[in-house]
Amino acid sequence: MNESNLTPVRTENEARKKGKAGGIASGEARRRKKDLRECLMAVLDGKDSEGLTGAERLAATLVKSALDGNVRAFAEIRDTVYGRPVSTIEMTGKDETPIQPPVINVHFIEADGRQ
Repeated sequence: MNESNLTPVRTENEARKKGKAGGIASGEARRRKKDLRECLMAVLDGKDSEGLTGAERLAATLVKSALDGNVRAFAEIRDTVYGRPVSTIEMTGKDETPIQPPVINVHFIEADGRQ
């Protein structure tokens, strides 16, 4: 976001106009996204001349790409089929026992010194 392009709202009416324009643009974007999703679903569900659906053709192409060495295609297949891998880090001390994180107690003090 370019901060220099931002102008502050000066009046309530101006804020209302900008909000309305943003809402209209948001609705248009949602409708375009819905139309695209419906078109993609139609292509994925439809069958080609060999009797394969678009989804089957796409899956075959993705697998071929992964087998040819495309790491991103492999990761997409892995994440879709097996779920995204969870990254965990276990910290241990010299004796291989888990290190416990420190406990931090926070006390809020009022301006007059009361807790």
